Amino acid sequence: MSNSPVVPATPRRDQIRREAARLFAARGFLGVGVDEIGKAVGISGPGLYRHFSGKDAMLADLLVGISERLLDEGRRRAGAAHTPETALNALISGHVDFALDDSDLITLHDRELLHLKEEDRRRVRRLQREYVELWVTTVQAALPGLAEPAAEPAARAAVHAVFGLLNSTPHSIGIRSAGERSTDRIGLLPRAEMAALLHRLAEGAFAAASTSNVGVVARGGESPAPGEGPAVPNRAQP
Repeated sequence: MSNSPVVPATPRRDQIRREAARLFAARGFLGVGVDEIGKAVGISGPGLYRHFSGKDAMLADLLVGISERLLDEGRRRAGAAHTPETALNALISGHVDFALDDSDLITLHDRELLHLKEEDRRRVRRLQREYVELWVTTVQAALPGLAEPAAEPAARAAVHAVFGLLNSTPHSIGIRSAGERSTDRIGLLPRAEMAALLHRLAEGAFAAASTSNVGVVARGGESPAPGEGPAVPNRAQP
């Protein structure tokens, strides 16, 4: 049976989510007990069972829940945009916010997905595939160099590369201590500056993928030789 979340969100339940994510990210799912999570939120361990049936249910709630929220928010942002370009910009902004504000969940996914029940793991994977497809479709609509059907593999590779870039925040932010919000400390930069930097890097990665693919198309599918760079017209050198 699935451990997917079915109980409505409440302030206490959200508090438990935050502290469970922090502790699981810091010490691993198997290294944290229910009593420790209860202590972190100021209630007894058994009191947690009024909100979650156990640790497995907490993990499923966190990983299935964030996958659902990313997809729903991505669809909302893309649907509200007036052009493919603004849709891509909105998707990048949304994922940057996630990467900075929920970095514990990135760590949790990377390390603890295997501890989900099979049904929940399949659900997470399905939601993630749909999220990737949303991005690939948007990237191809927004970037001329990746618009052709033959460019779909390059667009998909670029999307995964950007996810890798944005999801590197656990390494730049680190693990939060008890009571510290994820927005209190963003590496060596204030949050707004870090967000702007990540956004520019993502835009640059997509622009580079689009430009490189234009070069491949110009050569009839042949990639540039090593060190040669993309096969696109260059400005005349003085």
